[in-house]
Amino acid sequence: MEARNIFQNISPIDHRYSISEKPLFDALSAWISEEASIASCVKAEIALVIAHLSVRGGLTPALKTALLAAEAKIESDAVYAEEEKTRHNIRALVNVLKTKVPPETAPLVHLGATSVDILDTALSYRMRGVTGAVVLPQLRKLECLLCDFVEREAETPQVGRTHGQHAVPITVGFALAEYVSRLGKSILEIQRLAAQLKGKLAGAVGAYNATSMIVKDPEELERLYLAELGLEPSEHSTQLVEPEYLLRLLLEFNVAFGIIANLADDLRNLQRSEIGELREGFSADQVGSSTMPQKRNPWNSEHVKSLWKAFMPRVTTFFMDQISEHQRDLSNSASQRFIADYVAGFCMAVSRMAQVLQGLGADRERLLCNLRGETGIPGGVLAEPAYILLAETGVSDAHEVIRKITLAAEREHSSFAAALAKEEDVLSRIGGKMAELGLVSNAADALSWFEKPEQYNGLAVKKAKTLAAKYRALME
Repeated sequence: MEARNIFQNISPIDHRYSISEKPLFDALSAWISEEASIASCVKAEIALVIAHLSVRGGLTPALKTALLAAEAKIESDAVYAEEEKTRHNIRALVNVLKTKVPPETAPLVHLGATSVDILDTALSYRMRGVTGAVVLPQLRKLECLLCDFVEREAETPQVGRTHGQHAVPITVGFALAEYVSRLGKSILEIQRLAAQLKGKLAGAVGAYNATSMIVKDPEELERLYLAELGLEPSEHSTQLVEPEYLLRLLLEFNVAFGIIANLADDLRNLQRSEIGELREGFSADQVGSSTMPQKRNPWNSEHVKSLWKAFMPRVTTFFMDQISEHQRDLSNSASQRFIADYVAGFCMAVSRMAQVLQGLGADRERLLCNLRGETGIPGGVLAEPAYILLAETGVSDAHEVIRKITLAAEREHSSFAAALAKEEDVLSRIGGKMAELGLVSNAADALSWFEKPEQYNGLAVKKAKTLAAKYRALME
């Protein structure tokens, strides 16, 4: 086959990522490259011959060994050269394969099959294989790195944010535990859906017309054929395997991709100069800007989101491939080939996010400063517990009372605690309730509690540690 400089390749997956992510690229190539596609079709054709011989009682260990050895003899360039003559990819493969198998088995190659009995089955084989061998290990690694970070920062105070505004205190571990839970469930679903991928040997319209002329039980032949590939038959086929098996797996890939992109966006924003709570690792020789030497851009997180932007819209094509006219048309022939690109792009994003987490650090001093309120109303994040405690004492308009205190703090450029201290009756009521609940030893200590918002974090620490432990165990 013609050798080509990788920088002449058109897809960035085949030059930029094949260099920067070589181990991952090589692992993916074993399953979703064009060479792997041809090899999986050869494997399916060999499986069919073995199934025919099994039904006929003619399968011997030596013959099976010879058939399996024939798989390695098929070269992609030979198949492509033959396709230039036949203008049909599977017929080209069959013609080449017939010259490599034991002569007495050559008549059985492709016997009773239509092209898609091979193509759809081979695609299911490859998608299940790449999911188990590459996608899931990458995702589990990422999930475990998330669990590590969550456990390490489970008690690190952070201000929660809603609508881009400071809300109430949480912890860094709790914030990322969201992604542990969301991604963990998606990983388990990907595993389940990959196991359900199906194949077929039901012929040109799915009614077993051809194989009914060959064997008494066409469905048994189909089961034997697919068993060689570790698959089961689709409940109903046309010329195609029911498309929903693969569609659901790809959609769940996209669900996981979206979760990872959401995480990347959160991490990127928390690295903004005015926030500065987290920071990606930055090597000694790394350059952040071609003109501004001081820059340390969150480029890996941005890169993950950029990959998501490039590949997420392809879901539209996955849905469009769900539709085929009558028993089959060829409108998925070209589009389905780009599933490989999608899987590669997804895995590259997962790998890049894992790199982010491996070098991610938390600036605990900055986190505490942001929580206590360098901007806005210092300690204003404790307006919620003040309102709730006051309401618990029987004050019906407690929310309005506390709201006016926050306005006073804002107007006077003071802290929430200082503004609260001026409302002696309100503070006395709140302090009494806090002492009753055991939050402080006596009512007089209430004010000091409002000077340390990091104490008000609900179940953040417990939830972070619980979720990290749960999903670490599930990944194992």
